[in-house]
Amino acid sequence: MLEICSKCGNHEWDKEVDGNTIKCPKCGYEWKFEKLPIYFLTGCSGVGKTTTAIELQKLTDQYVILDVDWLRNVVWPQNDEEENNLIEQIFYLTKDISQSKKAVVWTMAGGLDRLSRAYGKRFFSKIKVLALTAEPETIRKRMTEGRGIDDAGWIQSSVDYNNYFRTHDILDDTKYDTLDCTNGTPAEIARKVLEWLRK
Repeated sequence: MLEICSKCGNHEWDKEVDGNTIKCPKCGYEWKFEKLPIYFLTGCSGVGKTTTAIELQKLTDQYVILDVDWLRNVVWPQNDEEENNLIEQIFYLTKDISQSKKAVVWTMAGGLDRLSRAYGKRFFSKIKVLALTAEPETIRKRMTEGRGIDDAGWIQSSVDYNNYFRTHDILDDTKYDTLDCTNGTPAEIARKVLEWLRK
């Protein structure tokens, strides 16, 4: 909606963005928009993204907090092109929500490697990512006891993904901060996430 030209009706994805101004290349009309940050709360399966997000919603109404999985439930990407389209849809939806002057926080496990190459990133002042991590045994316990997962391959892939976050600070071109949530209640972790957001 935001990028549709109200003068000529051009709805193509071809707008020029300069700061917080959008320009229609078809007719030259320009309009202002709210250019806010977009936030991603990431981590492996079982680390506590959703639980933390639920607690975060209780602490603040300054942000719109959404889970990427609801978009995946609409269309589950089957290949790279569809995964890229999913990332674009995240940016597309978020830029419209941002016009309410509230930044959006997404919980998302994968796709970080695509954020820096997405067309839609130009509608945001910055992309900030926080990876929740935990000790490997904590991940295993949360997956088996907390979520009832007994697929050894899935559990190990989550532990490996978690280990990557714990030993790096960048994935592809996307830099991220980390927060160890091995200890602490979900409410305590959410308060730390809120502190990170407010920085």
